[in-house]
Order: sequence, then structure tokens, then C-alpha cells
Amino acid sequence: MALPKLETPTYELSLPSTNEKVKYRPFLVKEQKILYMSQSSEDESQIADAVGSLVSSCTFNNVNPNVSPMFDIEYIFLKIRSKSVGETVDINVTCPDDKKTQVPVKVKLDEIDVQMTTGHTNEVMLTDKMKLVLRYPLLKDMKSITGVSNIDKSFNILSNCIHEIHDGDKVYNAVDVTKEEINTFVEQMTTTQIEKIMEFFDTMPKLRHVVKITNPKTKVKSEVVVEGLQSFLG
Repeated sequence: MALPKLETPTYELSLPSTNEKVKYRPFLVKEQKILYMSQSSEDESQIADAVGSLVSSCTFNNVNPNVSPMFDIEYIFLKIRSKSVGETVDINVTCPDDKKTQVPVKVKLDEIDVQMTTGHTNEVMLTDKMKLVLRYPLLKDMKSITGVSNIDKSFNILSNCIHEIHDGDKVYNAVDVTKEEINTFVEQMTTTQIEKIMEFFDTMPKLRHVVKITNPKTKVKSEVVVEGLQSFLG
């Protein structure tokens, strides 16, 4: 006689990028094993594949990790994790007053949200008549930077996220030019222009949460902004 089939509970969330309602379920033991194996490998490409596959499966294939912004994927993953292995996580936060003492903090995952910095824009003026239109990083962008230096990672992500180049009335779409042409274009930029572009990445939507801590050594109280999926995985 066949064993009974376990029913998996279903929940609902709103995608940060569009507010679209999406149903999701906790991950199963077999999926959790694949995720742990990828994390143990410390291979960024394997981890990205595992996270993408898990998000797709647990949203009943209604979210495509290959075209969804990274902050959507991270948010969904955090929601799935909270319903799968616990709704709180213990993290260590560095006290800003001495920049070395770490304080353990228990964070409720349901209180973490995707937040955008005020004034954020995806348009960057390089000169008086030339601007870039940028897109948000995707999961595949993370996979493409495996095994390269931090400088090369930043350069590759920047190049990948150029959507359009506006030169006066002319518009160049990134899909219509080669990767080599994009790279050459970026290499011609000044440090000031690169800093303007990096502001887009610094202020773009991210998982952000404010925690209140007290330095046990100095008794100084602080509010610290914790951001990024990795910070909330414990």
C-alpha cells in the first residue's frame, strides 16, 4: 500500500519590483540538501544555480530567476527560508563606535523588507549630452563573475547592467552591440564617471533592516543598517 502524500502549506508575497502577488511554499528536504551542498562547495555559480532553482520551484515556476532583479530573488528566498527553517535568525553586528566589537542580534525575517534609497535613479549623466540607462543585476550576472577578482567583479557587473547609452538624440541599446564594445566603452570612463555609476548600485533596492544595539564595552547605543541577503543567513 502506498504511503500518504504530505501536503505542503502555501503562502503569498508581493514582489518588491512590481507588487505582483506570488504564491510560494517552503522548500522540501531534498531541495534543502541541494542548497546545503552548493553552500558547502563555496562555488558562487553553484550557489546561484541552487538559489535560482529553489526560488523557481517554490513559487510554482511563476518566478523566472533569469529575468527577475536580484533583490526580488533575495526577498523571495528569505521568505521561503523563514517558512522552511525558522522565522528568526541570529546575526552578529559590528558596533559602529569602535568598529570591532560584535553583538549578537536576533532578527525576525518577516520584518526585513526591500528598501530603496531616496533619490535613487537608473539614469546616470556621464557628460552634458551623454547618459547611461542601467538595469538591475540579475542572478545570471552573479554567475558570470565566478572566479574573478573583486575589481573585475565590479567591472563585469557594471558592464552587464548597461541597458542603453544615450548620446544626444542617438540611443544605443546594449543588446545591439558586442560585449567587447561595451567593455571598451567602460574602460574609457573617468574615475568620476565610474563613481556616478556605482552610486546606482549603492542606492538600488536591497534587503535592508535597522537593528538597535548597545556596545557591551563602551555602553554606546547605536542603530545599524544591515543589508544584503548574506547578512541575514546567520
